[in-house]
Amino acid sequence: MELRQLEYFVAVAEDANFTRAAERLHVAQPGVSAQIKQLERELGLPLLDRSGRTVTLTEAGAAVLPFARAALGAVAGSRQVVDELSGLVRGRVAIGTITSCPAVAIADMIAGFHHEHPAIEITLSQDNSDRLVDAVRAGGLDLAVIALSASTNYPGVALKTFVDEPIVAAVGDGDPFQGKKTLPIGAFRDRDLISMPPGTGVRSCLDEACALAGFAPRIAFEANDPTMLMQLARRGLGVAFLPTSMAARPGLHPIAVASPALRGQLALAWRADGPISPAATALIDHGIAALASPSS
Repeated sequence: MELRQLEYFVAVAEDANFTRAAERLHVAQPGVSAQIKQLERELGLPLLDRSGRTVTLTEAGAAVLPFARAALGAVAGSRQVVDELSGLVRGRVAIGTITSCPAVAIADMIAGFHHEHPAIEITLSQDNSDRLVDAVRAGGLDLAVIALSASTNYPGVALKTFVDEPIVAAVGDGDPFQGKKTLPIGAFRDRDLISMPPGTGVRSCLDEACALAGFAPRIAFEANDPTMLMQLARRGLGVAFLPTSMAARPGLHPIAVASPALRGQLALAWRADGPISPAATALIDHGIAALASPSS
């Protein structure tokens, strides 16, 4: 009996499907089937019922499953103890980020973490802040870079802010507002606006400010990529709302927004409760040091 056979058996039992289990394990489906058949031959009884549309446990399979999980857990625990004694951390971590976060900062953070912990596998995904937070809560992400607004409230999620800057309105050459230094949010009531989609920090800030001024923003264009917002504003298609650092570009004219002032914040987010693996703990500590430290 091999640990691999137990791992394959547990995966199929949990997914109720050989193909899905093989995809999760990153192996070929025939290999999974062959190893489980070998395990069944060694035990002398079928563990899985393959006759239906989904794979189910036989009576023997249900009896064996908790022991298989315990064996795999014991092996994982042994490896973790040895790794901790040797100072080596293994495992997998998943990072999520919004598209508006500077790619260089994220790449540098990941590169530094990989250099410190080469035995940890890393995956990266992009989404809007609300969905990233949902993934953090569900355990699908170990760490996320999200945008915050004044009304941000994410129970069960720990936050560490590392960027806090004004959000400005940006217009192209020839726009009626070109040359304006500061305007109240109400000045944009009848203008076509260009913004990130709902669920993003910039959009939340914009929607909240407009609501306080008594109107709904007239969104002409939405895009997840801030670069696209810049390009649309440059071509005179509306007023783009962007963090200050992104609005200072040739062909764009930033305008400070008052009454109320808008601020964009980026933060690291991770699950505040529940078990956190040593690999995830190392990632969180590294992320705070790389992005949220005073010197970063």
